[in-house]
Amino acid sequence: MTSFVGETSFNPNSLLEIGSRKPNFQLANDLVDDGNFLIPNVQDPAFFCRTNFASASGDKDKEQLVKFAKGTTTLAFKFNEGIIVSVDSRSTMGAYIASQTVKKIIEINPFLLGTMAGGAADCSYWERNLGMQCRLYELRNKKRISVAAASKLLANTMNSYRGYGLSMGTMVTGWDETGPQLYYVDNDATRLHDNLFSVGSGSTYAYGVLDTFYRPDLTVDEAIDLGKRAIYHATHRDAYSGGINNLYHVQADGWKKIHSIDVNELHYEFRDEKNEMVA
Repeated sequence: MTSFVGETSFNPNSLLEIGSRKPNFQLANDLVDDGNFLIPNVQDPAFFCRTNFASASGDKDKEQLVKFAKGTTTLAFKFNEGIIVSVDSRSTMGAYIASQTVKKIIEINPFLLGTMAGGAADCSYWERNLGMQCRLYELRNKKRISVAAASKLLANTMNSYRGYGLSMGTMVTGWDETGPQLYYVDNDATRLHDNLFSVGSGSTYAYGVLDTFYRPDLTVDEAIDLGKRAIYHATHRDAYSGGINNLYHVQADGWKKIHSIDVNELHYEFRDEKNEMVA
């Protein structure tokens, strides 16, 4: 552990101290923190990040200098009437719940949506950067970008920063000339195309519900119910997921926000439903 002199009341390892104030302390080796953001001042930053960032190192239990303690549940699936995108809204730092109102569905443009899982800053920044790239494409080519091309732009960006410690597990979805499309893109530049994805610490619980009830010929009401039901069960079992269930429906004329429902309300709704079935 690094020893400090000067302001002894500051505990750099305390979650409660994060972001609460700017400490004015002096390191034991006489390096003074001037408040600037520290970046790896080394000859090979990528190697340093792979070694010292828990999200980039294969040895997760090693004593990395920077550790990501994260959790979420996001999902999206394609069916005959479009695409359902459903997420929770909890932001965590280990056991500490930082926020219950994070908007994890990013509105890239009126026909494209992106989801956030992993590092909130990484996902938010790079998906907004993707929105800028998509707009530039429209201005240059006089037509809307396809979902495949948009996801490829994000994958190309991730490939440029591969090994630098980014933490992202996103979905890019929307409607283009080929119809509804759904892609998964992560910080390793992995890009997958499929009909159903769930990303985050609660995704295993969500997959259990989706694999049981998903089918392509769902009605719109059934698809909406499945989207919120999968998120509810994930938030009920995963301590790092919770808050508000935000749900969008993507159609040929663009996306539409369906609801924002507190998962506590869903708990009582599904509990009463279960009691009625038992009775």
